[in-house]
Amino acid sequence: MSTNLPRILVTGGAGFIGSNLCEYFLSKGYPVVCLDNLATGHKKNLDGFIENPLFKFIEGDIRSLDDCKKAVAGCDYVLHQAALGSVPRSINDPITSNDVNVGGFVNMLVAARDAGVKRFVYAASSSTYGDSEALPKVEDKIGKPLSPYAITKYVNELYADIFSRTYGIETVGLRYFNVFGRRQDPNGAYAAVIPKFVMQFMKHESPVINGDGNFSRDFTYVDNVVQMNELAITTNNPAAVNTVYNTAFGDRTTLNDLVHYLKHELAKKDSKIGEVEVIHGPNRAGDIPHSLASIDKAKQLLNYNPKYSLQQGLAIAVDWYWENLK
Repeated sequence: MSTNLPRILVTGGAGFIGSNLCEYFLSKGYPVVCLDNLATGHKKNLDGFIENPLFKFIEGDIRSLDDCKKAVAGCDYVLHQAALGSVPRSINDPITSNDVNVGGFVNMLVAARDAGVKRFVYAASSSTYGDSEALPKVEDKIGKPLSPYAITKYVNELYADIFSRTYGIETVGLRYFNVFGRRQDPNGAYAAVIPKFVMQFMKHESPVINGDGNFSRDFTYVDNVVQMNELAITTNNPAAVNTVYNTAFGDRTTLNDLVHYLKHELAKKDSKIGEVEVIHGPNRAGDIPHSLASIDKAKQLLNYNPKYSLQQGLAIAVDWYWENLK
């Protein structure tokens, strides 16, 4: 099946965000290559489009330069999502987080450079703001990192900047803020809070909030993230590349309010969920108290206009979780 649209490589394409990107760009008629080692991604995330003739899956590891070169061959754009996420994981095993998030990142940059890729868009992180207490978070004001994971994501930004300056490859970093939505894995020690809480509520188990529940986050529905990735590869504005952007909704919600919204949505499907109590535990090492993004830069340079608030996204996500996690 032929197409005149550019070919896109999505690293980590069998993961949560990556699979949503693959699905979206395939639906638009783009040929898509997915590189994933299935360490945290899942083949089942590709079920809806694995047979699409425009789709190619490569099982490989970004820690292998040969795998990176194989995947990027013939591609016009890279959407680099592959990484080991999670602050606690990086605290428990900083070496592997660094090998994947820094070593793998440099491998992908080198492979993209050598293949003549037009633009390299990568998943950066709000963790880069570190101990900066300023709210909202503005791209050019960051603090000291608070975890090995945060260091790796900041180093990604530094490497991308150097590759832009030294080799002329266009790069765009997207600092993701607490992304949630369909295909986000609720299982494992490092599961994200929303799918983990949903699964516990569905089992009538009490979720544990770290701290008093007044920490707040800029929860961001995955389709807003997809929109930002599309804008990052399609913009023709020279001022919009070789920089980083907050990728968020631009509002913050406490964990206590999040639980309230989740129970409200889930109680529509099972009224007993509304009666499940929440447990409060100790604060988690490396956690920042509050996170809120300024999205002014993305609005001005990329014409970003996030379509989904937390509550709009939760309504859609809960439907998906209900159908797929039971």
